[in-house]
Amino acid sequence: QLLQRLSQVTGCEHVVDVGAGQGHLSRFLSFGLGLSVTSVESDGRLAGLAERFDRELLRELEKRGGAGHEGHPRRCPKSPRRRPLRPLTPRAPHHVPGRLDPTAPWRELLLPPDPPGPGPAAQNPLGGPRGSATGGQVLVTGLHACGDLSPALLRHFARSPAVAAVASVGCCYMKVSTAPQPPGCPQPGYPLSASVAALPGHQLSYRAREAACHALEEYEGRLCRGSTHLRAHCYRAALESLICNAHPGKRHLGVQTGRKAHTLSFPQYARLGLPHAGLDPARVPLDSWAVEAMLEQQHKVVAFCTLGQLLAPVVETLILLDRLLYLREQGFHCALVPLFNPRFSPRNLVLVAARTPLDMALAGLDKDSEDGDS
Repeated sequence: QLLQRLSQVTGCEHVVDVGAGQGHLSRFLSFGLGLSVTSVESDGRLAGLAERFDRELLRELEKRGGAGHEGHPRRCPKSPRRRPLRPLTPRAPHHVPGRLDPTAPWRELLLPPDPPGPGPAAQNPLGGPRGSATGGQVLVTGLHACGDLSPALLRHFARSPAVAAVASVGCCYMKVSTAPQPPGCPQPGYPLSASVAALPGHQLSYRAREAACHALEEYEGRLCRGSTHLRAHCYRAALESLICNAHPGKRHLGVQTGRKAHTLSFPQYARLGLPHAGLDPARVPLDSWAVEAMLEQQHKVVAFCTLGQLLAPVVETLILLDRLLYLREQGFHCALVPLFNPRFSPRNLVLVAARTPLDMALAGLDKDSEDGDS
């Protein structure tokens, strides 16, 4: 509903969805809301999947009579606030393979996909006579745009007259670049604003930014249930100790052992994790009394992680307010909107900015969010 309202307020019917992944949002905007959508994705594999899903939906619409098919209800029929369902529009998004160049002028914002595809270079969706390919303004959105992609979107909005408004939901804050950057590197993703950059102690460590990405509500539920998922924290802490004992220079490495680490025994977990640190599991004692003593400290590890979770919303708020202040410093109308239930997605704060006032676009959004139609 937010993008539809922005479309109505700004008069823009063309949306550029950056970091579109498999195209789920693009598909909804195009088929569900009837908007003209350009979907930009750097991963050619995901872009290919998005086009395949589009074709499958088009075939399904043809079977059921094309335009006017209303699909499945999205609300309980007994709900007194239920609105009529919109007919689906048989118009697929236009998929553009490419990466956003945070340093390029707005007319040259796309880089080739990674890896490069066999086709011709992608046409810049903001490269027309007045900015967009069609000559009019566009809306730009990035749903869970990872790391520096969200700051790049905001920078392009700020310097591109082709973009009437932007709606950004950030993600993966630990991947955001921070000041100071080495010479020749792009501007950092944090801080963006002069206001935050001037604050003493505004720097954020990797650990702080990583903690801000966690799902606080889900973690609270695990604590209340005494979930076995909490075991993974102690496993990782014990593994860190083993890695540092074997090789003191290898600290805080990214060790991925899969999403079901809590279902493993510690030796199984360690045998999966140690190779990621360049260590041979056969040369590391995994059944020693020292390991057992560490695993008995799970309650302390969970308490430590819980303290980090309590501070995580503060860090996320600082990052998002920095982005909002960056836009306000340049005279744009902007707001942070808690658009949907954080239990559905913990990154539920949408940064909305436009060149015109947002009052009409944001009015009543809280009720729409409660209805689950945002």
